[in-house]
Amino acid sequence: MFTHKRYLRIHPNDNAAVALVDLKQGDPVELDGIRADLCSDIPSKHKFALRALSPGDAVILYGTLVGKAVTHILPGELLSTGNTRHEAAPFRSRLHEYRWQAPAINGWESKSFRGFVRSDGQVGTRNYWLVIPLVFCENRNVSVLKQAFEEELGFALPPRYRREVAELVRLFRGGRIDDIRNHAMPEQAALTPRHPVFANIDGIKFLLHNGGCGGTREDSASLCGLLAGYIHHPNVAGATVLSLGCQNAQVEILRREVEKRNSTFEKPLLVFDQQQCGTESALLSRTIRETFLGLVEADKSARKPALLSHLTIGLKCGGSDGFSGISANPAVGHVADLISALHGKALLAEFPELCGVEQSLIDRCHREQDGNRFIHLMRAYAERAKAVGSGLEMNPSPGNIRDGLITDAMKSAGAAKKGGTSPITAVLDYPEYATAAGLNLLCTPGSDVEAVTAEVGAGANIVLFTTGLGTPTGNPIAPVLKISSNSQLAARMPDIIDIDAGAVIGGESTIEAMGEAILDHVIEVASGEIRTKAELLGQDDFIPWKRGISL
Repeated sequence: MFTHKRYLRIHPNDNAAVALVDLKQGDPVELDGIRADLCSDIPSKHKFALRALSPGDAVILYGTLVGKAVTHILPGELLSTGNTRHEAAPFRSRLHEYRWQAPAINGWESKSFRGFVRSDGQVGTRNYWLVIPLVFCENRNVSVLKQAFEEELGFALPPRYRREVAELVRLFRGGRIDDIRNHAMPEQAALTPRHPVFANIDGIKFLLHNGGCGGTREDSASLCGLLAGYIHHPNVAGATVLSLGCQNAQVEILRREVEKRNSTFEKPLLVFDQQQCGTESALLSRTIRETFLGLVEADKSARKPALLSHLTIGLKCGGSDGFSGISANPAVGHVADLISALHGKALLAEFPELCGVEQSLIDRCHREQDGNRFIHLMRAYAERAKAVGSGLEMNPSPGNIRDGLITDAMKSAGAAKKGGTSPITAVLDYPEYATAAGLNLLCTPGSDVEAVTAEVGAGANIVLFTTGLGTPTGNPIAPVLKISSNSQLAARMPDIIDIDAGAVIGGESTIEAMGEAILDHVIEVASGEIRTKAELLGQDDFIPWKRGISL
């Protein structure tokens, strides 16, 4: 990178630079032999041209094509949606063998985390029991179980905001409407659950969804595969499944999907069919009793030391900004490289946010067939998007654009930095489960919760989630660490941000040092010594991907 503290040229081939602070029209820019005066104000995080561009000229950032000029752009002029459009580089089969210089792992090889060792060799970072509906018809029953179990087992968070509502009711009943308008509620402190009944169980989690019947058979089969991934997941000690009985997502399909992931599956899997049980009370009473007995057995597990090779790291960005690709994402990419070098697993998902960097990923595939599979999945995804009038170029959100990511290829070039530089050892379709050590590509939407849901369903026992705008996403069974791209966000939203990577922007930290600090934090979270902000907030987001199309 070629930096000046106020602006940055990311790659020597770039013909645009990034403003690290707000720049004013007329400010001189001198960078790597290039000199220009800014001909417009450049907000922090946004890009400006380093040389004159004519209509049709390529815009290069991160050393790759991220757009084309649609008007004449002067040196020092702001790149915007008005003068730049999305353009992505073409891609084809692997062009050459990839050579990788792995990072030094001295000191990391002997480090360990304390996790829950399962009989199949996987190691959990948490110890949960799952309650799952096979079809949306059972959501109400699952909600009834949630209220009963969480309250009585000590896993429910205290009624944090009920006190505020109670105070407003008191004022209303006293006829004090003006006091309600002027009443300043106190800042709420983080709350923790009451002392639980089971010392070695982190919680009982209830997954609600709107699938299982009434849609396509493909969606029902995918749902069963996703739920099987959660049941097989190392953070899960056992599961209770509620079935209506007549839905598309049949119990037999779920069992087959579980067997695909583990042919010698040994965890408790309790299945209850409402149409066979008869009354609701008979269903719920039997479910409660047998689930409680399962919890008694699950509580016998205890944390034990495990090498870092047992970590599977999900890599995700959401609410990205113009700094994400130069601070938080590459720092997370260094973590992915360290985990790969240690023979752990890392999962790079969000296929709409790999648009434009496909060739570099194809060339990194260890096996040619993986590169070809990636090509097939990317093209099939793009075709589905176009079929519903929503091409990949429409991926950037209004917030992304407002904060400097004006084309999908520009967003993708920064998003791909989460995958580091290691070889790609496997390419997975949704909802397949990761088994190969190293960096895996996983086909998911860019949509935050759908992507995290899929990564955990593929075995991620911890997720690193970078954000520049602030995104509260969590997951029911896997800790999600939120990493801010800039320090202003970390200061503004401290209740959702776990780690501030803004020091990279200010030059106080290197990408490598930040990545190592993140991995040290990961070890503490994986060992149960630290709870993520999403866990403390009870941010249990779960949305299965309906393959129809979702961006």
